[in-house]
Amino acid sequence: MRLCPRIISSSIALTLALVLGLRCAEERPAPPNIVLFYIDDLGWRDVGFMGSAYYETPNIDRLAEGGIVFTNAYANAPNCAPSRASLMTGQYTPRHGIYTVASSARGESRHRKLIPTPNTTTLDTSFVTLAEALKAAGYATAHVGKWHLGGDGHLPIDQGFDVNVAGNHRGSPPGYFYPYQRGNYTLADLQPSGRDGEYLTDRLTDEALGFIELHADQPFFLYFAHYAVHTPIQAKEVIIEKYRQKPGDEAHNNPTYAAMIESVDESVGRVMRLLEERSLANNTIVLFFSDNGGYGPATSMAPLRGAKGMLYEGGIRVPLAIYAPGLLPEARRDDTPVIGTDLYPTLLEMTGTPLPSNQAFDGVSLWPLLSDATPPPPRALHWHFPAYLERYRDTPGPWRTTPAAAVRQGDFKLIEFFEDNRLELYNLRDDPGEQNNLAETMPDKTQKLHTLMQAWRDSLNAPVPTALNPEYEGE
Repeated sequence: MRLCPRIISSSIALTLALVLGLRCAEERPAPPNIVLFYIDDLGWRDVGFMGSAYYETPNIDRLAEGGIVFTNAYANAPNCAPSRASLMTGQYTPRHGIYTVASSARGESRHRKLIPTPNTTTLDTSFVTLAEALKAAGYATAHVGKWHLGGDGHLPIDQGFDVNVAGNHRGSPPGYFYPYQRGNYTLADLQPSGRDGEYLTDRLTDEALGFIELHADQPFFLYFAHYAVHTPIQAKEVIIEKYRQKPGDEAHNNPTYAAMIESVDESVGRVMRLLEERSLANNTIVLFFSDNGGYGPATSMAPLRGAKGMLYEGGIRVPLAIYAPGLLPEARRDDTPVIGTDLYPTLLEMTGTPLPSNQAFDGVSLWPLLSDATPPPPRALHWHFPAYLERYRDTPGPWRTTPAAAVRQGDFKLIEFFEDNRLELYNLRDDPGEQNNLAETMPDKTQKLHTLMQAWRDSLNAPVPTALNPEYEGE
């Protein structure tokens, strides 16, 4: 590669350098834009490119077919807020202290054997977010949709975003139809220009398109964090009726939920069309990702076990596709295990942005894997969830999960439940549905992974709840 001159020692050389410098500036490609679609509660199989025959996602599938699909992609937690905090910071949950949504003492106290680790509900502004790192590199930054990392003083505009549309401390919208209001909770910034019949997913897309249009001539980062497909399960009637007429299967058969997914797909299609129309598609990195597993009462992650709120695969394995036709050599599917914390260093390397020097990072850049299929060095992926989550309605038992942790290394995954120190070991290659607990038949592997998990906890001072709850009534 020809380098532009840096040191000039004469007036003639200076004139030549100025001419060459202008030429170099003209030849130097603009930094790539970034559009990150972050879908709420979208399950691993809730899109066509991951195998659903009921949900219709042609625009998302087209994006995936032209990019790299990760079949073993993971969220950093089984529910919303901690995954978002880890995405924004590049850090595992023990570093930022956001372990769950709201209180860690969910459910009835009489069923909780342990006193769970206290939870933080706001992302401290001392962390350098992905948006702050990109903004410092000259990017225009916008957050559109769900924030869920704090309110006043901790909103997107306080943490690196130039624009915030509809983001607040809440985990779900008041409703999906204008006027976006339930009781005292309102998406106030959308109300003044809203209209009767307006659907939230469509309105957020309008806002996202407006941001792209305004910043088409400079590098931009659009964090498009859809509220969909989080509850309340509400969709446009005309699309619901379409799915009422379509036969489902045992896993996917909810017409309203399917209609919500189709509206998300339409949103992705509208954004992609604008990028094409403005000749931006070849210089834009587009990511499609979910914050945790699917909502159990509405969908199924089968053959994976479990759903949102669990450390089984159905609660943490999610769809991920990365599309960047101007940067990636070819489309393919990749079974390398990756996790949400990897996206921060990946995007900074792809944009030529330095990592903040005063912040620890737990993910790795996936750029070598994306660019020439070079996998990252062997490593373990960790989850730490020292909290309770109550059961879904119409499901047995009091809990989706009790305080727990998990580690995956290679094909093997270990889950530890802190109430009774129970260990469960699974070979995910042979048993992706986690039906065959190998802890007793493979004690050496179990002990090796447990030791690895404990050493990781020690290195991050990850708290493990041990104090007994005096209100516990037993089984």
